[in-house]
Amino acid sequence: MNIGIFYASAGGATASIAESLAEEFVIDEENMIFMEDDYEDLEQFEPFDVLFIGSSTWGKGDPHFSWVDAILEIENDADFEGKKVAFFGAGDCDKHSEQFCSALGKLYKTFTKAGAEPIGFVSKDDYSYEFSLAQIDDKFCGLAIDNHNEKDKTPKRVNDWIENLKLELGV
Repeated sequence: MNIGIFYASAGGATASIAESLAEEFVIDEENMIFMEDDYEDLEQFEPFDVLFIGSSTWGKGDPHFSWVDAILEIENDADFEGKKVAFFGAGDCDKHSEQFCSALGKLYKTFTKAGAEPIGFVSKDDYSYEFSLAQIDDKFCGLAIDNHNEKDKTPKRVNDWIENLKLELGV
């Protein structure tokens, strides 16, 4: 199974999750694409069976700005049929409670519309927020963390999520 990590991070929280994923799944640095510096085009997604997709949430629930071109390319010209995808990212459940980690929901919509199979859903029960596009039924479509208000919960959330991903992927 070939795994690629594609992520964008401004404050470092999402990058920290990407690094934990790389360590736990033994992913080489060349398979970690930092969207702002390393992303070139859709072809970079092709070699991977599994995609770990990360972004912090900005503005009114948008993914990090470095995802804009990739999202447009995916919406116009991508076929991710047969690929599994797991989403992760950071938000602020206090200051931005009305769009908490909504970037994950927007990325979810983009990738699943292109045929990817989502994995890595997380219960919303241990979170406090008003609204999130990342909430699908009673779960988040991926790992949502808040290092501004709930930093003490982050290590357990990340570890639990990684263990669940390993089970779902059979590794």
